[in-house]
Amino acid sequence: METFESLVRAEFTPKNTFLNTASSGLLPARAVAALDAAVRLRAEGRPLDPLFADVETCRAAYARLAGVPAERVAAGATVALFSSLVAASLPPGAEVLTADDDFTSVLNPFHARGDLKVRSAPLEGLADAVRPGTALVAVSAAQSADGRIADLPALREAARSHGARTYVDFSQAAGWLPVEAGAYDYTVAITFKWLLGGHGAAFLTAPEDFGDLVPVQAGWTAGENPWDSCYGPVAELAHSARRFDTTPALFSWAGLRASLTLVEELGVDAVRAHDLALADRFRAGLASLGHEPLPAPGSPIVSVPGLGRLQPELSRAGIEVSNRAGNLRASFHLYNTAADVDRLLDALSG
Repeated sequence: METFESLVRAEFTPKNTFLNTASSGLLPARAVAALDAAVRLRAEGRPLDPLFADVETCRAAYARLAGVPAERVAAGATVALFSSLVAASLPPGAEVLTADDDFTSVLNPFHARGDLKVRSAPLEGLADAVRPGTALVAVSAAQSADGRIADLPALREAARSHGARTYVDFSQAAGWLPVEAGAYDYTVAITFKWLLGGHGAAFLTAPEDFGDLVPVQAGWTAGENPWDSCYGPVAELAHSARRFDTTPALFSWAGLRASLTLVEELGVDAVRAHDLALADRFRAGLASLGHEPLPAPGSPIVSVPGLGRLQPELSRAGIEVSNRAGNLRASFHLYNTAADVDRLLDALSG
C-alpha cells in the first residue's frame, strides 16, 4: 500500500536542500515524463490533440480542488493577466481595496487603469477597512513576502455587507490550503508553486453568471466551438468560464496534468499537515537560536528579519531559500523533511 512518504519519495529527487517553494515548486517525476512525451509529440509531428485535452483535464482537476464546477474555471497564463481582466470590469472611479504591499501581480493592474480609486490597508485590518462605496476587495490568501494568511471569512462577510465583490489570489495557498473558490466572486492561482506545475499556466474562477467580467482578451480558444472561431470575430463565446481562456502554452498544461494527479492522490489536508509540521519545527529552532520570525501562524512560509543577506551563502552551500526585502524566506512543502529543516538551522547557527 502506498503511503504519503512512499508516493513523495518516488516522485522527487532533489540534489540540494530545496526550501523555496514560495518561489517555484519542484516538478514530480510524472510531470517530467509528461513533459518529455509532449515535447516528443511536437518534435515528431504528431497531432497535438492530446495536449489540448490536457488543458481540460487540468481544468477539471483544479475545479475539484477549488470546490466549484469546471464550468466556472478559466485557463490562462498569469495572475497579472486575470487581475487585468478583473480590473477592466470596473467602472471609472470605482474603489478597490487591497492589502498593504501585497504581490504586485494582484495590485498593479488596478493602479494601471489610472481611473480607479485604489486604497490599501494592513492585512490584519482589511475586513474592517471595507466601507460603503468599496466596489472590490483584492487580496492574496497567503502573503508572498512573509506567509501571513488573510482572514478570508471575515473579509467575505464585510464585502457582502457593503455590496463589494471579492478577488482572492490563491497562488501561495492552492496545494496546501483548502481553496473554497465558491465563497468569493473571483479567485486566481498560478500553478508553478505549491501545485508543482511549470510556468505559464494559471486558473481563474468566476461566478456562474460571470459577474461583471467582459472577455476583452478573448481569442479563438474562448469560442464555444474553438476550431470554428479561428477567423473573424468570435461568433459565439463559450457558455462557460472558458470564454476567459487564453491560448494555452501546451507543454505547461501537459506537465501540470501529471502534477495535479499527485496533489489529488496525496490530498491537500495531508500536504498541509506535513508542511506546517516542518514550518513549526523551523520556528522552534529559530527561537532556540535567538531569532524571531515574522508572525504567520498556520503558514508553511517563514520569514526571518535581517537574515536575507545570507541567501547567496546558503545557496552556495546547497540550501535554497529566498531573500525578500532583507528577510530570509524559507518555505516547506511535501518533498521536504525534518533533516532539511535541521540542515538550515545548522547553517544559521554557524
